[in-house]
Amino acid sequence: MADKHGERRAMAQARKRYGAVAWLAAGLGLAGQAQAADYDVFGDWPTHVVAADGTDFGIGVLYQYDLNRFKHDDGRLEDAQTNRRKYFGFYLRKPGLYDVNVQYDFQVRQWVDTFVRVRSKGLFGTDFGNFRLGYSKTPVGFEGVTSSGATTFIESALPTQAIWEGRRAGLDWSLIRRTWLINLGWYFWHKDLDGNNPGRTVAGRVAWVPVNRAGHVLHLGVSASRETLNWSGNDGDRVPPTARLRARPEDGLSPVRLIDSGALVNADHIDRRGVEALWIDGPLSAQGEYLDARVKRDGRPGYHASGYYAFVTWTLTGESRVYNDGNVADRRYRGRDLTAIKPRQRWGAVELALRYSRLDLDDGAITGGTEHDWTLGANWYLGEHLKFQTNYVWVSSDRRGVQLHPRVFEARAQLSF
Repeated sequence: MADKHGERRAMAQARKRYGAVAWLAAGLGLAGQAQAADYDVFGDWPTHVVAADGTDFGIGVLYQYDLNRFKHDDGRLEDAQTNRRKYFGFYLRKPGLYDVNVQYDFQVRQWVDTFVRVRSKGLFGTDFGNFRLGYSKTPVGFEGVTSSGATTFIESALPTQAIWEGRRAGLDWSLIRRTWLINLGWYFWHKDLDGNNPGRTVAGRVAWVPVNRAGHVLHLGVSASRETLNWSGNDGDRVPPTARLRARPEDGLSPVRLIDSGALVNADHIDRRGVEALWIDGPLSAQGEYLDARVKRDGRPGYHASGYYAFVTWTLTGESRVYNDGNVADRRYRGRDLTAIKPRQRWGAVELALRYSRLDLDDGAITGGTEHDWTLGANWYLGEHLKFQTNYVWVSSDRRGVQLHPRVFEARAQLSF
């Protein structure tokens, strides 16, 4: 009898143990299911950490793989597929106080956005604007200033390619309000961090934003800059400064430019001007820009180039383009997100776009040529980090009596965080 009672007690204890284990396993399973339900494979990537005081540290990556195919090009353009960009870097940000950004493009082996920025309000309690020291984009060129990972089309429009100055090293100041913004820059060092292209630039941009709320934006701006070119080379072998304006047929992998000013020797300075506009109304948007450049040359006639583009977009899935701080999908002042459109559905958002661009590089005796392009684009935004793009470009160029009308098919796969 004692053995039977012992067996019953052992069996009861075993049932209790197994029951507890079963409840624990069920609880863990439910917790795991809850965590799985909360976790978003397209959005929740552990690429940064946030301290208790809000300091945010993380890595940043922008990877793009492109494919270009050409036809009707008289054999001048060669099909290609390769990496377009391979940005890797890190950032350190204390919201409302400062941010540090370091980024390098391993595809072309050049530094990209690398700077330190401080917010006056966080330091002094009053907002006198943001001050940035380092290597960053110059402000004349609305499309050029847009992040490379957030552009609507795979490549920049013709006037942006030819006239936008790109990045320079120096100091800039920006004062941003809900309905207007001012940006001034003094770029006093080399054009790039590798020590090339000596010179200095002063630049300014002003924009009025009478409509500025989520999904509804009206942005109107003007900008101007003067780039003063310095002599380059060693002290014993100095080379007169030279300017050159040119553009690819809105592709990124071919080295061929169908229109090109050629080397503008003895260039003293370049004056650039821009007029920009952006309208967003729910899933519809329109954007346009006029750019021109005037090159002053010592002992030679000056040179003038100009161009413009305009495009419209329609998000079939209903989302709006994201706007903040004077640009589309700009994370330079707030947050980490570079996504131009944030999908509402798990399978993503789909956007269609159509652009017309024109560039005139003929001026006097310099026959750089003229070109105008139509570009039809389709973009698929899959979560926060994946983006797929296709473009079809109808090109019409005329330089020195040679007319070319190539057709370009482009595709891009992009990963960013």
